[in-house]
Amino acid sequence: MKKVFLAFAIFSSGLFTYSQEKLPIDKEKEVDEIIDSLLENDILDELIQGVNNFKFLYVSVDYNSDTYFSGRDIGIDQYNIRPQITYMHSKGYMFSLSGIYYNEFVPKWDYTAASIGYSKSLGKNKLFRLYAIGSRYFYSNGVNNPFHYALTLGSGITNKQRTIGTQLSGTYLFGNDQSFQITSTSYASFKLLKTKKSSLKLKPELNIVAGKQTFELAQTTIINGVPVTNYLENNVFNLINTQINIPLEFSTNSFEFEFGYNINLPSAIGTESNLNTTGFFNFSIAYLFDL
Repeated sequence: MKKVFLAFAIFSSGLFTYSQEKLPIDKEKEVDEIIDSLLENDILDELIQGVNNFKFLYVSVDYNSDTYFSGRDIGIDQYNIRPQITYMHSKGYMFSLSGIYYNEFVPKWDYTAASIGYSKSLGKNKLFRLYAIGSRYFYSNGVNNPFHYALTLGSGITNKQRTIGTQLSGTYLFGNDQSFQITSTSYASFKLLKTKKSSLKLKPELNIVAGKQTFELAQTTIINGVPVTNYLENNVFNLINTQINIPLEFSTNSFEFEFGYNINLPSAIGTESNLNTTGFFNFSIAYLFDL
């Protein structure tokens, strides 16, 4: 999801030869998880529908059985854990702290994100919503990371029964570098069980992500037997990944549990080919404190 750094291998005859280089996967990883953390705020929308005056503290922990970046397998078998704590007010504003832990990366704790946002529901039945989220990222690796800030603007609409909905958002990433991404999320909600204090839902989602890609071409020119390498960048806007999420959501009192399976259908970028479909299980537990 993401700014994807790729290199091309291009071969030609004559005086010119081209070599292939791949930039460190850490840069791809960082941007993937930045976008993921922003999207996690969208699950809070269900909690505030139909409530006129509230102050909530929402605490959640998400576990993913495998880790893929832009839907792609980078050859490292590892899980990740994402804790998050969010304060929400009926006036429309929210504050959030989140982070992510990878069991195979060094350091294992990748970054901490601080976010502030505002949302506004419109219309007689408040079926249309606008929102904005700004985030600051604090990395643990101590290197010169490309993005430290993110600004997301989005809108969403649902039907009166709130069983079908869709939203569209745009995210601008900036800091030492900059990038832009558009995300579309559509869902349907099916009630499997409903009691006074508990509910069980099947809520499949379709997520489509497109973004600005920077391709770096390592061009090596042989002049008088001496190799001279130049680096050229090409910026394009492409479809990156399509993800299908099939979760079961169980809520009882102030607890919420989710167990699901996710399927990634990554789109080839540049010279990529034969990308495999990837999948993983996710489990999350959350608690809502009514303040």
